[in-house]
Amino acid sequence: MSINQNQKTFPFGAESEGSANHRPIVSGIMSYGMSGRIFHAPFLHTNPGFTFKAVVERHEKKAQKRYPDALSYNAIDELLNDDEIELVIVNTPNDTHFEYALKALEAGKHVLLEKPAAATSAEVKIMFDKARQAGRHLMLYQNRRWDSGFLQVKEIIESGRLGQLIEVTFRMDRFKRALSPKAFKETAATPANGLVYDLGAHLVDNAIALFGRPLSFSKTTGIYREGSEVPDYFNYHLSYPNQLNVYLTSGLLMAEVSPGFIVSGTEGSFVKERRDVQEAQLDAGMLPTDNGYGIEPAGGDGKLVLMDLENKPNTEWLTPPKGDYNGLFNAVYHTIRDNALYPITEEHIAWQLELLEA
Repeated sequence: MSINQNQKTFPFGAESEGSANHRPIVSGIMSYGMSGRIFHAPFLHTNPGFTFKAVVERHEKKAQKRYPDALSYNAIDELLNDDEIELVIVNTPNDTHFEYALKALEAGKHVLLEKPAAATSAEVKIMFDKARQAGRHLMLYQNRRWDSGFLQVKEIIESGRLGQLIEVTFRMDRFKRALSPKAFKETAATPANGLVYDLGAHLVDNAIALFGRPLSFSKTTGIYREGSEVPDYFNYHLSYPNQLNVYLTSGLLMAEVSPGFIVSGTEGSFVKERRDVQEAQLDAGMLPTDNGYGIEPAGGDGKLVLMDLENKPNTEWLTPPKGDYNGLFNAVYHTIRDNALYPITEEHIAWQLELLEA
C-alpha cells in the first residue's frame, strides 16, 4: 500500500518551504530492516524538511510497496554514488557503523548514525575528525530523548519541584528468553553487541542528556540466557556532584517490569512507567502525521508525590507530553541547513562510549 504524499506538516515556518536555503534534504537509508522501516522511512517521507530518495535493499524489495517514489538500490556503494543524496542514514549492524559512517563521510555525505556510534571512544574520535575534515555533519540517532516518559521526567527535574535530587533510576526491561536469530548479535567476538551496547546506549544517553558526564561510575554485567555469549543484564551506578546517584539497569529476563523512571529528591518523588507508544504505532503502519501519534493511552500518568511541611504527602497524577521523534529529525534539518548545534554532541557520544566500553 502506498502512502498519501499530502500527509505532511511543515515545522520550520511558512517562509522556509520555498527558500533556497531551506530546501528539503535529499536523503537515503542504508538498510530497510526494522529500524529503516519503523524509525527512519516514515519521518523522511512525512517531514517536509526531507526528500526520501533511496534505500538499500539487498534481497526483498519491500520499501517501494510503501514508498513508490523511493529508489531501491542493491548495494551501499550505489547509494553513496548518488550525487543528489546529501544525507545518509547508517542503520546497518552495530559492528559496521564505524566502517560505513567513514565511507559515507568520504563520499561527501552528511551522516545520521544509529546507536551505538562505534565499539570504542577511539573510533568515535576518528569519525568526528573525519566529519570535520570532510566539512560534513555526523549526528547520532538517540531517539529516546523524544520518548514521552523521558520528556516528562526532564520537565519534572527542570521544574525544581523535587528539591535537591538524591537518586535517579532509569530502567528498560524485557523478557526474551530466546537468543536473537541474528547470530552476530549473540557472538562475543563481534564488537559493539550485547545489551550494554543496545539498550545501554539509550539509558546512558538519557543520563548524559540530563546530567552530563559523571564524576565516576561502576558497572555490573551478567549473562543469564542459556547459550548466550554477550551480556543480557547490566547495571550502572553513576556518581554526580551534590551527592546525586543515578542508576541505569536493563535485563532480558525480567518477568515483572519495573517503572522506567524513578526520581527522588529532598522534597518528593516522581515515578513513571515506560509507555511510549511511538515504536508500536510506527510498526503498525501509523504515520508521524496521523492523529493520535505519540500520545500515550490513559492509565500511564506519572505520579508526583510532594511532602508538605508536616511531612504529609500530596499526590498529583500528571499526563505525559506527546512523544515525537520528529524532534530529532527537525534537529538534523536545522543542523545541516542552518549549521545549528545538534543536541547530541560529540562530547555526549564520547562520554557514552567511555561507559559502554568500560
